[in-house]
Amino acid sequence: MAITASADHQVVDRRRIELIEPGMPTAPIHHEGKPLDDAAAAELVARVRASVARATSASLDELASALREPIISVSLRAWPPDFPEDITVQRRAPYESRADSVMYRQVLAGLARERGWTVHCYDAKNVENQAAGILAERAEEVLHGPRARFGPPWGKDQRMALAATIVAAGCRAVPGA
Repeated sequence: MAITASADHQVVDRRRIELIEPGMPTAPIHHEGKPLDDAAAAELVARVRASVARATSASLDELASALREPIISVSLRAWPPDFPEDITVQRRAPYESRADSVMYRQVLAGLARERGWTVHCYDAKNVENQAAGILAERAEEVLHGPRARFGPPWGKDQRMALAATIVAAGCRAVPGA
């Protein structure tokens, strides 16, 4: 899902974007790779990662061309900076349940940077409260108002995505941030 907001935090676009090509396994570590040995799992992950790069790149290009203003930044849910890259390690607890989602975010971050977009990572537990602090009395209107304008789906995930754009914009507005 992609939520695009203007500089004044108005939602200008919301859409589901494809992050993987049709027919490809979506969770090569957590599901499809479980019965495979490490070498075969690594090969599967490499194929999936390449598919994710192609599909995500096309989705980001489509999004960018659909908007009137240029994309400045993207916000992604944070992942541990020391998340292991080794597939053998990723296949073990506590990593295997998060390895696939981390891969998707890493690919998204890389593609965004290639386009000159700033990448902001946010803490899902705190981002709505941070945005509410930035917005002050406008918080309810900005974070919950799109549901009335756009209708469903507009729930926690969409609010969190919008909140992340607000926090990222707040970071840009602070000198030295």
